Amino acid sequence: MPIHELTNYRHRGARALVLLHEKALRDILPAWRAAKAARVALPPTTNAAYASLETVLQHVLRAARSMMMTLCEKLELPDPAIDEAPEPSRVEKEAERYIEHLLARWRIPLAGVDEKSFDLTYKTRNGEERSIMATLEHAAMHPMRHRFQLEELAEGR
Repeated sequence: MPIHELTNYRHRGARALVLLHEKALRDILPAWRAAKAARVALPPTTNAAYASLETVLQHVLRAARSMMMTLCEKLELPDPAIDEAPEPSRVEKEAERYIEHLLARWRIPLAGVDEKSFDLTYKTRNGEERSIMATLEHAAMHPMRHRFQLEELAEGR
């Protein structure tokens, strides 16, 4: 969807981050496929999200869903009705369809939120204070970070 179609946002900063998130999610799949084709071996870790390339992709998709669900909850917005991310065994086959669903649901909830509301803070599961804007910024950066890591691993760095 072209950028000019998101004209209904009250806060242009939120609009920019929603669009950056969209671009980052669209960019993760080609990077993930390249890593898969290169037979990238992930570094050893105890983190279950990094057990395989499939769990990394599921982690990125689940996080995108979770962050919008959190934003809607904290801003007392309606449930954005985002489906659960596909399981690792199905994520490769369903990723493209799921990303389109996720992005369509991401475009709607924050459009009518005023700028001041993005300054509101809440406690995360870890007990940290975080602003709504910081969560939105994190959501935009999260797939970028994983794309960067996958690209480096695929290049042998």
